[in-house]
Amino acid sequence: MQRLSLSQRLSAVFVVLLLACCAASVALQMRGSERHEQEVIQRLSLDLAPQIAQYPELMEPAGFNPAAVSGLFDKLMAVNPSVEVYLLDQAGRIQSYSAPQGAVKREQVDLAPVRLLLGGGALPVFGDDPRNPGGRKVFSAAPLQLAGRDAGYVYVILQGESRESLASRVTAGGTANAMLWSMALVALLGLLAGLTAFHLITRPLRALTEGVRGLETQGLSWLPQAQPLLQQAARGGGEMALLSQSFERLAQRTVEQWQELRQQDQQRRELFANLSHDLRTPLTSLHGYLETLRMKSGLLAPEEQRRYLDIALDQSRKVGRLAQEMFELARLEYGVVKPEMEPFFLTDLLQDVYQKFELAAEARQQRLVADITPGLPPITADLAMMERVLVNLVDNAVRASPQGGEVSVQLRPHVKGGIEVTVRDTGPGVPSALAEHLFERPAFTAYAGTRGSVNGEGGRSGGFGLLIVHRILQLHASTIRLLPPSGGGAAFQFVLR
Repeated sequence: MQRLSLSQRLSAVFVVLLLACCAASVALQMRGSERHEQEVIQRLSLDLAPQIAQYPELMEPAGFNPAAVSGLFDKLMAVNPSVEVYLLDQAGRIQSYSAPQGAVKREQVDLAPVRLLLGGGALPVFGDDPRNPGGRKVFSAAPLQLAGRDAGYVYVILQGESRESLASRVTAGGTANAMLWSMALVALLGLLAGLTAFHLITRPLRALTEGVRGLETQGLSWLPQAQPLLQQAARGGGEMALLSQSFERLAQRTVEQWQELRQQDQQRRELFANLSHDLRTPLTSLHGYLETLRMKSGLLAPEEQRRYLDIALDQSRKVGRLAQEMFELARLEYGVVKPEMEPFFLTDLLQDVYQKFELAAEARQQRLVADITPGLPPITADLAMMERVLVNLVDNAVRASPQGGEVSVQLRPHVKGGIEVTVRDTGPGVPSALAEHLFERPAFTAYAGTRGSVNGEGGRSGGFGLLIVHRILQLHASTIRLLPPSGGGAAFQFVLR
């Protein structure tokens, strides 16, 4: 069985509540109208009992005059069938009345309402109905006196049994029909108004539902078609606008993340391809020289054998360095390595790093320049990681710079605090096609090979140096960037605090 929609459920609940309210309203109106009618009747008939009490025939020296009372009551009830007249003694016991045998069910009437009425209480005042043991009706009452003393009361029921029987026959059908027709009319008008209102109110929800279903069936590629529906739902305002906007942002974020995953997967594939190439070159060279040594060991001079072994060892070191950098990058990316922060002076660390490259720079006739602003404050970072950052950047700069070139490291105070580090070389620079994705794995692998080809050295092992630098700086809440080219060479800059 198909479930009702939200609009249908709201309409059904609205109709039920509307019918209940209509029924309650009709009941309250009928009760209020009845009480108003009873008050009017009682107010108009307040003098009826006192006038009856003035008839001298009702009393005789010995007490009540039953014959006169019966005759008078018969005449009164013939003239006005809606009233019933009773004579009560001082205790409220019924002494005389005009009614068929067995019609009167009470022997005594409670006098508290009588005293309340005679004392001027708020109308309507209800008293006991002698013909109905559980009934109470509006009445008129007056005291009777005999020889100057109280003898009882005249008690007149204003809406007697005859009136109620006649009124029920005359008005029962009409009242019921009027109530039903009024309720049906109000319910119909309310239903039409409710359906129209709920249709307008739930329009944004239907638009949002349609957009969500489209994304569910068509996939995230359907987002451009879903956006007009989501924007239509957002025009509904309130919580619906927040829900629609949140869902649209969620869908866009999901699309972005999916694209990032696809891009990362593509980069991973390119990484494996480039890595295979970078590994294959030194391994092939290593295998070739070792095989040559084994096959021609008796034919080669000792100097030639030593040269072949040196080349094989150099290729083996390249493979080992590449494997070490891959392992280090993996540890950084997966959060295995955590920085151990400590304060130290970056100037002292730079001097230690330059000492490691003095021989390599002298062999290439290159100059290592340290441009340091005096009085720089200490920084708080992982000393070993910062050393690795400077070593990788200076090593890249030395390899990229030509014979007789220059490598400079500039330390300046940053405008927002900390130290600004800039590493420059005088090499060919970074091609513009690679600059945008310089710190992504595949792009930098290609970049490394390009830079290395200038020097004829095949670049650094797969280009993992800048990737390691980038990840270490991220762990220190910093980032590295490639400065725009100015006068040749490449310049990398970052800030440490």
